Amino acid sequence: MKISEITRETKETNIQCTLNLNGTGKTEIYTGIGFFDHMLDGFARHGLFDLKLKSVGDLEVDSHHTAEDTGIVLGTAIKEAVEDKAGLKRFGHFTLPMDETLVLCALDLSGRPYLGFDAKFTVESLGGLETELINEFFYALSYSAMMNIHLKVLEGQNNHHMAEGLFKAFGRALDMATTIDERVSGAWTTKGSL
Repeated sequence: MKISEITRETKETNIQCTLNLNGTGKTEIYTGIGFFDHMLDGFARHGLFDLKLKSVGDLEVDSHHTAEDTGIVLGTAIKEAVEDKAGLKRFGHFTLPMDETLVLCALDLSGRPYLGFDAKFTVESLGGLETELINEFFYALSYSAMMNIHLKVLEGQNNHHMAEGLFKAFGRALDMATTIDERVSGAWTTKGSL
């Protein structure tokens, strides 16, 4: 795996991202949305990824473009970092408890994008991030990374805990999927390549 560097600029956002999947959890994150920064920090720290991300978006409109485009950029960075997926475990899963909340994440670096998302938030926003945009972020990420992701809040009452649990569980599951298994040569598939 390599360190990936992605830059994406549109009329709505300008995003620079550097991702090291073999890191130690060091982060420098700025999206202009404090709660979103907190979630991305939790993802990187619990996945032990080094993530440097700066997003300047049209927050005077709302936070949709920033959340979605950050998902596109981070997903692209993941796709580039795993390269041909040679030797990777490919599948990852994690069940994360956070006080009263229990979150499941299962994923596959399959080359086929899909998002299964089941989280019922009871507030419209958390710290300037609309809760519906959490789904949009992961949808954009799954399609840009060409990976299959299932995220489910199994139990939960506190909306902050539910959101944080989703990002941290995703980080832990992705860490598992991107771990090298010395017994595997090439991509772990019966198809010959992913």
